[in-house]
Amino acid sequence: MSAVRATVAGTGSYLPGEPIGNDLIDSLVGPLPQEVAEDIAISSRHWIIDPATGSHHERNSELAAAAGRAALDDAGVDPADVDLLVLATATPEYPLPPTVNLVQDQLGIGTCATYELRSGGAGTVQALELVRLLIEAGTHRTALVIGSETTSPALAPIFLGVPSSKVRIRDRIPVYMFGDGAGAVVLRAEAGPAGGLVGGATGAIGPGRAPGIQVIGGGTHAPVHEQAAAKRLVTLKVDVVAAGHFAPALVAEAIGETLAASGAGADEIDVCVVPEGTSGWMREAMTEGAVERDEWTKITGEFVDSLSRRGALGCAGPLVCLDDAARAGQLRPGQRVLLVGIESSKWVHAGVLIDWQHPTSTEDLT
Repeated sequence: MSAVRATVAGTGSYLPGEPIGNDLIDSLVGPLPQEVAEDIAISSRHWIIDPATGSHHERNSELAAAAGRAALDDAGVDPADVDLLVLATATPEYPLPPTVNLVQDQLGIGTCATYELRSGGAGTVQALELVRLLIEAGTHRTALVIGSETTSPALAPIFLGVPSSKVRIRDRIPVYMFGDGAGAVVLRAEAGPAGGLVGGATGAIGPGRAPGIQVIGGGTHAPVHEQAAAKRLVTLKVDVVAAGHFAPALVAEAIGETLAASGAGADEIDVCVVPEGTSGWMREAMTEGAVERDEWTKITGEFVDSLSRRGALGCAGPLVCLDDAARAGQLRPGQRVLLVGIESSKWVHAGVLIDWQHPTSTEDLT
């Protein structure tokens, strides 16, 4: 009897509205120092909010459903066939009910197992490894994994009603960095000795280190009446220096641990999909040997991402980049693809190795 593998049957993504260029961000919060802008290396992003008013055009669950629908269409899978639905998000619509179940309703998926992960940029990659184990165990046969993020509502208080000249540089940076969007992948159980998800690994190097990103407000960390009286109900804090220092180590750990768990060598990787993998500060860390693990410097394949056009997308980032790479013809059957996700809020990394078999038609990406 052949082993059951979790194979990629389809990918999809969805970005709300028209691209928002840096010229508009400049008018909202002011410019960044040139060296900071070059390190961030983001030229456009998409938001669910109207930058002028802060009103919402779409909701997190709608983005997730749109991406899920695109992946199901790409796979030729009916929603009724999905028996496992996993959503990763750090920006849920409500504390309860879980956003994943709102997405279940919108996609018309019947009774199935649902999970929601809150691990930031590492969440969807962690989800793929969990789904692999469940499919290989025979528990499920058709899974839809979605990562969806809507950070722009937390950005709006930084600039609404505030003259751009009054916005501090440290508050400008996240407005330039973050976008909204959703990515999805369909996994199916297939019999055979090869193809599909090979293995994955995840870990957190956070103990003893302060968070690199914090979203403060709307939780149970303080009395609700005190939060309501604060200047901002929700405050987004980004420690750019810490993120720039530790993120390369997170990527290196994800690559090294995933290769070890999969029994693969760095020279076997054809494509490494990692959000921020081609940004200036990441390339500099690679060339300078700024981290202890050096597996990533031994990868002779291509590093790909679409961060510059999408912005930092948190949970959605890895799957949006994966879908973009597939649509651009950068992923071909027979290639070994390493997908990486990292989360700087408390320094979490995840990776999964995929023997790519899914044929995709090249499309013009906007």
